[in-house]
Amino acid sequence: MEIDQILDQIYTLPQDSKTVLKEYVVELDFPKNHILLKADKIEQHLYLIKQGMVRAFAPQEDRDITFWFGQEGETILSMRSYVENKKSYENIELLEDCTLFQLNTSDLNHLYNRDIHIANWGRKLAEKELLKIESRMISNDLLSAKERYDQLMTDSPSLIQRVPLMHIASYLGITPVSLSRIRKEK
Repeated sequence: MEIDQILDQIYTLPQDSKTVLKEYVVELDFPKNHILLKADKIEQHLYLIKQGMVRAFAPQEDRDITFWFGQEGETILSMRSYVENKKSYENIELLEDCTLFQLNTSDLNHLYNRDIHIANWGRKLAEKELLKIESRMISNDLLSAKERYDQLMTDSPSLIQRVPLMHIASYLGITPVSLSRIRKEK
């Protein structure tokens, strides 16, 4: 996806504001398996995914807990760093070679103070991220593993081809064996 498409799906900016915001965007390429964000570090950037697939996870003693996948058009950020300038909770791993658009959060905060349209874009970005978190929490509490799998396949059918099954199982909160059983029922 191109930067204009990604920016517009968050919030449609007037052309002058979009032009100003794009002056602060840097396009970067990273290899598969790169750890883009590290837990216990204040993250100074947010990223928009032009091409590729990523996952957010927290390492545990015996395994990683995957709690989010991102693909083209989505945002990568540590909400804790973005909002409070505090250390993040999550690691972000690139599951494919990725092309990302990078924005420095201090530049963004400066732009928020200068341009109400860019400030509204930032507000909409935060609102959309909050809704993703809320949806994930509700589905974890109210849906069975099979229902969560079905919802994931409805919302993001390409994940099954792009993400290792062990990460999908972790995301669903089940073992790889249970995921295999669910998939065989289809």
